[in-house]
Amino acid sequence: MPGVDVHQHLWGTPLLAALRARSAPPRLDGWTLHLAGEPPYEVDPDDHDVARRAGLARADGLGLALVSLSSPLGVEFLPPEQADPLLDAYHDGAAALPEPFRAWASARVTEIDADALAVQLDRGFVGLQLPATALLDAEGYRRCAPLLSLLEERGLPLFVHPGPAGGAEGPGWWAAVVPYVSQMHAAWYAFRAFGRPAFPRLRVCFALLAGLAPLHGERFIARGGGRGEIDRDAFVETSSYGPRAADAVVRALGVDVVVHGSDRPYADPQDLGLGEAARHAFRVANPHRLLGGEERTHVV
Repeated sequence: MPGVDVHQHLWGTPLLAALRARSAPPRLDGWTLHLAGEPPYEVDPDDHDVARRAGLARADGLGLALVSLSSPLGVEFLPPEQADPLLDAYHDGAAALPEPFRAWASARVTEIDADALAVQLDRGFVGLQLPATALLDAEGYRRCAPLLSLLEERGLPLFVHPGPAGGAEGPGWWAAVVPYVSQMHAAWYAFRAFGRPAFPRLRVCFALLAGLAPLHGERFIARGGGRGEIDRDAFVETSSYGPRAADAVVRALGVDVVVHGSDRPYADPQDLGLGEAARHAFRVANPHRLLGGEERTHVV
């Protein structure tokens, strides 16, 4: 059975045009991306060539590649009059992508609009991506509750992705290795503390192995966080990590909550070397369970 990649980024023509029309970050000047708090980034035009990317997906053996708006752009945090044109452009471009692509919807987190999300889900988006920085505490879950309740009602998943780096200074790799990882670590435990009690039926996937937060399970238990129960509807995806990290997370969580995500074009798919059974689980069985949802008993 063809595999699934739950984490790719591919900007359609409408979003490229909308970013180029802006005079303030996030904006594109030609192919130079300007974000608040990060150095200018030179985008490779080939990375957003739809035909080329479709060919790469087929070469990877994928039957489904899920694209999303990159949350570090900060679109979700813009005021409605700025966010909505960019979100509309993203959704229109993503909805027009050919097979094997489908997409995660996006939503602003300033003034919550669940009706707008419902419109996009009705168009066939597979679920919702939100930035980790919107879901770091109880208030974040209260604010985003209308969006998450809609997902839960429809049986659709949430994808938690790193958000804006927040003015971090450092070399080119800094944002991806320091603030993004720390965001995902915090988001994993915020979901445990605040998200799961409020949304007991929600399936959720955390990017980049949740910043390796599951490896802190022993400390979590030692400090009174619980007995280390595994939530079988809380998934992690593998983007940018290799065999050692994936193996450690599998030992902490088990094989059936890890899904394949490449973060293409910012990273290439990894051969995790964990055997054919794990490969099948990561690329086929687990992603389909994340997206399709079988009934499970939650242990939280």
